[in-house]
Amino acid sequence: MSVYENHDLAALLAGNPYPGRGIVLGQSQDGKTAVAAYFIMGRSENSRNRIFVQEPDGIRTEAYDPAKLSDPSLIIYHPVRQMGRGLIVTNGDQTDTIRAFLEKGLPMEQALRSREFEPDRPNWTPRISGLLSPDGSYKMSIVKSADAEGSACARYTFEYPGLAGVGHFLHTYVCDGNPIPTFQGEPERVQISDDSLEAFAQGIWQNLNEDNKIALYVRFTDLEDGTYQETIINKHQ
Repeated sequence: MSVYENHDLAALLAGNPYPGRGIVLGQSQDGKTAVAAYFIMGRSENSRNRIFVQEPDGIRTEAYDPAKLSDPSLIIYHPVRQMGRGLIVTNGDQTDTIRAFLEKGLPMEQALRSREFEPDRPNWTPRISGLLSPDGSYKMSIVKSADAEGSACARYTFEYPGLAGVGHFLHTYVCDGNPIPTFQGEPERVQISDDSLEAFAQGIWQNLNEDNKIALYVRFTDLEDGTYQETIINKHQ
């Protein structure tokens, strides 16, 4: 077994019916492009009633059918926001917390010390976050319950250099369950190829569980000049 093996992202997704929400950050095989992806899944009607909507600095979630929206507290937020030439990607409203701290010159880690896991007993869904830097390096963080009772919070941050062809995949859950088991360990190391934006996005989308997938956002950023291309795929088109 090689600890430096780059796993096939499509295979990881195809073999897991419910990784929950997921962040992928990395760099293309040729080392010229920074890659960022974020997807959401859901089991309840309230969670599934969502789409991604473009914003000037990123994206936000929105109810597909506003009449069916029962509780917006944990499902309506801005998952992706640009910060200068950097990019913040999270699974909740901690996106705005991180941005506020960065604007003051304070690190992502300090921002997340002010936040905890989601209060959705008994799952205690973790808050996962990523920060992609202009040079292609990135940080990933998970804030999760330290025990089954939700009595304390554990925080982990991982910092990675940009390596050609290498990415990391962090998701909220190990798999489906009741309660849903929280992600464990270091973000999974995955292979990033030189696929086009569309091919990379479809490789994720087509391998997410058909019943549970909701929406996907992918962004490719040129590491030389900072220009980028992006795409959104919504199950509710």
